[in-house]
Amino acid sequence: MNRDFQQMYKDKLRTAEEAMKVVKPGAWIDYAMFNGKPVACDAALAARKDELKNINVMGAVTVPPLPEVVMKDPMGEVFTYNDQHFSALTRIFQERCGNVFYQPTLYGESEMYMKFATYEEDPGAKKSKIGTNLRDVFIAQTTPMDENGYFNWGLHNSCCYWQALTAKNRIVEVNNNIPYCYGGNQERIHISQVTYVVEGENPPLYELAKIEPSDTDAKIAANVLDFLEDGQCIQLGIGAMPNILGKMISETDLKDLSGWTEMLVDAYMHMWESGRMTGLKKVFDPGKINYTFALGGKELYDWMDRNPAIASCSVGYVNHPTQLCQIDNLISINQALQVDLYGQVNAESSGFKQVSGNGGMSDFVLGSFWSKGGRSFICLPSTHTKKDGTVISRIVPNFEPGSITTLSRQMVNHVVTEYGVISMKTCPTWYRAEKLISIAHPDFRDDLIKAAEERKIWRRTNKIE
Repeated sequence: MNRDFQQMYKDKLRTAEEAMKVVKPGAWIDYAMFNGKPVACDAALAARKDELKNINVMGAVTVPPLPEVVMKDPMGEVFTYNDQHFSALTRIFQERCGNVFYQPTLYGESEMYMKFATYEEDPGAKKSKIGTNLRDVFIAQTTPMDENGYFNWGLHNSCCYWQALTAKNRIVEVNNNIPYCYGGNQERIHISQVTYVVEGENPPLYELAKIEPSDTDAKIAANVLDFLEDGQCIQLGIGAMPNILGKMISETDLKDLSGWTEMLVDAYMHMWESGRMTGLKKVFDPGKINYTFALGGKELYDWMDRNPAIASCSVGYVNHPTQLCQIDNLISINQALQVDLYGQVNAESSGFKQVSGNGGMSDFVLGSFWSKGGRSFICLPSTHTKKDGTVISRIVPNFEPGSITTLSRQMVNHVVTEYGVISMKTCPTWYRAEKLISIAHPDFRDDLIKAAEERKIWRRTNKIE
C-alpha cells in the first residue's frame, strides 16, 4: 500500500465519539442506505442527545441493528429520522415514536437530488433545482481501505458517492464483514476524499429472513414464467415470489438471460450459477449482472465478494428510465399491495399507514415499457388475510382514504395474480374493470362487478371468464 495513503489513513483515523464532534445543532446528516447504515457513529451521535438540537437524519430501508438516534430519543426531542423507503423497523418506529417520517423520492433521481442541493439558509446561494438541503455529514459503513487507498461501498452503492461528495464532512465506518464488490461505477471512495475514518465494531450484516413461498406465490411466478424468453433482461423486486421465480427459471431451458436490477437478491445467484443467466445479450456491460444494492442471505453476500460476474453501479446508472429504455427486452417484475378497478397501483401504504415506498418501481415500469421488446409485470396475490382471520380482496373498487397511488393507471402494463395475467395499456375503464375482475379471487368477483356498475365503469355486455 502506498505510504502516503497509510499516513492519510492514520491522520484521519478517529474514534466514533471524536468523529461525531463535527455534528452541530441544526445539522442534516445522511446515513448510507441498507447495510451501509453506520452503527458505531450512530451510537456516538445518539449519546450527544443532551448537547444537540434540531438534528435531521436521513436513511433508507432501515435494517437492524436498531438506529440509536431513534432508540435514545423516542419522542423526537432532538433527532428527526427520515426514511426514503420504509422497512418493518421504520413502521414500528413510526407507530411508537415521534419524529419518524417517510421521505418520498424517485430512486432513479437520487443522485440528482444530491448534485443540485444547496443550503436554503445561505442568502448568496442560487436556488436549488430540487430544493434539498446540502448535508452537513455523510456516514457509511465500507470495506477496509484497499492497497490503492479506496474504501468500497460493498452492498450499497446506491447514491453513496454523490451523497459523500456533496456533504461537508464524509465519514467512513470500516466493517470487515462487508464484501468487496467490483464496479460498475462509483463503487468506492478514496481516502483523499474522506474527512474521517472510524474503525467500526464489525457488526454482522443484516440478512433477509428466508420466507417459504406459498402455493399462491408459485402460481403467480408460473404465470410470469410463461412470458419469459431467451435473451431477455430480468429485473426482480423483493419477496418470496421473485425468489421462487428465480429458482423456476434455473430449472428451465431458457438461454442467455441477463440481469439488470436495483436490488440484487438470492434469485440472481441461482440463475447465474444454473447457466440460465449469462448476460451475453445485454447492450450495456455484457457478461455481468448490474445492480445498485443487495439484500439477501449470507450465501449471497459471500458470493458477491470480488465476483466479476456482477457490477456494483450507482442508482442513476441502474434505475433512470432514460437508461433503462435503451436496454432491449427488459422485463420488470415487481409486487404491489393493491390494484383498484381503474388500474391504479398501491405498493406502499395501507390507508394513512406507510408500509413501504415507491423505490424504483416507477423507474422500471416506465423504462421497461419503452425498452425494445420490454414489458413490466405488477404481481400480487388476489387476497390478503388480516390478523383477525378476515380475508379481503387485493383488487378493490377504490383505495381507502390516505392510501397512496404508487403508479397511475396510464403507466401500468401487465397485472398478475394467481388467476392469470392481463394487459392494461390503452384499455378503456370498462375493459380495465372486466380484466381486473377476471383475475380477482372468485369469492369477490360479484361484489366487484356491483362496485364497477356503481362507478359506471361496467357494460352490460361485459363477461368474466
